[in-house]
Amino acid sequence: MVLLSRIYTRTGDKGTTALGDGRRVAKDHLRIEAFGAVDELNSAIGLAISGGLDAGGADLLRRIQNDLFDLGADLCVPETRKDGRRPARRALRVTEAHIRPLEAAIDRFNGPLRPLKSFVLPGGTVPSSWLHLARTVCRRAERRAVALARRETINPQVVIYLNRLSDLLFVMARRANDGGRGDILWVPGGGTSRIADP
Repeated sequence: MVLLSRIYTRTGDKGTTALGDGRRVAKDHLRIEAFGAVDELNSAIGLAISGGLDAGGADLLRRIQNDLFDLGADLCVPETRKDGRRPARRALRVTEAHIRPLEAAIDRFNGPLRPLKSFVLPGGTVPSSWLHLARTVCRRAERRAVALARRETINPQVVIYLNRLSDLLFVMARRANDGGRGDILWVPGGGTSRIADP
C-alpha cells in the first residue's frame, strides 16, 4: 500500500531522484525519461477520458491507466542492481497478461472501421484529437524505453505493451471519429497547394 503523507521531501533539490531499488540517479537519466513519458501518457489518456469519450472506451482507458502505473513501477525498479544482482524485493512487472486485452480491444474496435486509403491527420472530434495526442506521447514513451534498453536490461514486455497501446489508441481515435467516417485524411502535397502566395 502506498502512503503519501508529505508532498515535498527536498530530496530531489540537487537534481537527483530515487529509483525503486533505492539507488539515486539524475532526473534526466534515461530510466527517469522513460517512466516520465509513461506518466505524461497517462495524463493524456485522462484528457481523452474527460473529453467526452463514450462509456465503453472510457472504462477501457481507465483500466489502461492502472496498467501504466504498473508499467511505470516496472521501469522504476531496474532488472538488476548496480552490482549485477537481482533487486532484493520482488518487483511488479508487465506481462503478456497486460498485453492480451490490448490486442483483443484492437481487433474488436478495428473490425467495423473502413480500411484506410491514406494516413489519418489528427483531428475530427475532441475525443479523437486527445486520443491522437495520447498515441504520439505513447510512441515517445516507447522510444525512451527502447533507448533505455540499449544501455540497461529492461523487461521486454514494456516495449511490446507500449507498441500495442499506441496501435489501440490509433484505432480508438478513428472509432471516436464516427467510426472512421469523420477521419481527416492526408492529401500528399495538399497543404502547399492551398496556401496563397503573399
